[in-house]
Amino acid sequence: MTPSSLLDSVTLEPQNAPQGQADAAVIWLHGLGANGHDFPPIVPELGLPKDHAIRFVFPHAPAIPVTINGGMVMPAWYDILSMESIREVDEAGVRLSAERIEALIAAERERGIPANRIVLAGFSQGGAIAMHLGLRYPERLAGLVLLSTYMACDANVDEEHSAANQDIPILQCHGTHDPMVRLSMGEAARDRMQGLGYTVEWHTYPMMHQVVMEEVEAIGAFLRRVLA
Repeated sequence: MTPSSLLDSVTLEPQNAPQGQADAAVIWLHGLGANGHDFPPIVPELGLPKDHAIRFVFPHAPAIPVTINGGMVMPAWYDILSMESIREVDEAGVRLSAERIEALIAAERERGIPANRIVLAGFSQGGAIAMHLGLRYPERLAGLVLLSTYMACDANVDEEHSAANQDIPILQCHGTHDPMVRLSMGEAARDRMQGLGYTVEWHTYPMMHQVVMEEVEAIGAFLRRVLA
């Protein structure tokens, strides 16, 4: 994709980086019906050092018709066809969004940030894209943050997952009372990744389909560790 075709994003630059510019990046994907303004308010709550050099990129998903919402047009990373336990999704849409996020990774690399200093993060639908791309990306990334999400395109992951990211640090968090993406779906994704040899740091919280402060603190600790 050309630079002009990159997804529009909300970008937070580090304010007090020692060299005056970012040396790491977090690309953070929102959930269904939200946009790139959803998660920036969390950044000051992550407990990062004041002189951190992390750029945060929060892309906006394109607006598309979503089948489970009666075809209503809304920001979405892909169409959802059914809300069953094994979520029926538009695989072509998943792959297109993964390509768009891969283009954002390429843009960060062109700005001087190596792949192993880039974290992919996402909530719900955004987490499914982060997981899909992170397991398949051909070079080592810094980590994955997967929030209240599930695995899309499960059938293809055996042959498509990348050896380069076999030991990637993975933080996965889920609400025990989540009515939208049930806990069992998060557990299935965790078990699937572990079955492929990945190590998953798994946290649950007594919450619904949301993010709570204790979880934000865990995300901050994870980022401080993998982007030290």
